[in-house]
Amino acid sequence: CRLPDCDCKWTDWIDVTYPNSSDKNSGDYETFENIAKNMSSWFCAKAENISCRAEKYPNTSIADLGQNLICDVNVGLICNNKDQQIGGVIPMPVCLNYEISICCTPNIPECFPTPSTTSTTTSTPSSTTTSVSTPTVSTTAPTPTREGTTPATTT
Repeated sequence: CRLPDCDCKWTDWIDVTYPNSSDKNSGDYETFENIAKNMSSWFCAKAENISCRAEKYPNTSIADLGQNLICDVNVGLICNNKDQQIGGVIPMPVCLNYEISICCTPNIPECFPTPSTTSTTTSTPSSTTTSVSTPTVSTTAPTPTREGTTPATTT
């Protein structure tokens, strides 16, 4: 179950870089890193979805544009001029100018439950592992025997 106020919210269209058509090593980089650098007020607690489109062709799908690019919810948009072929909607092998919209989870503590129960469970087995140092038991189920040898070398 999700709380209604934790549903992701779509941003306006974001366009912080423009491809340099005369530079083969250029491209269009609407990455989260570039957005954060260029828009100091921008913050996305967790990107859940992304939508990418060409600025001049907002109603044409990325696949129909004939460009090779990455539109990824973990990174943003990356389009390298060097990866483009002659053809598609423009006659030159360069990236179009793209813009992205990101569906972000609101930065509300209730939307990000803390795994305090998990850390308590993790500390219990580690104390059990420390007490088990008998050689017979270590052959049965001890992935943690490596932990037992590490403190011996550290004095």
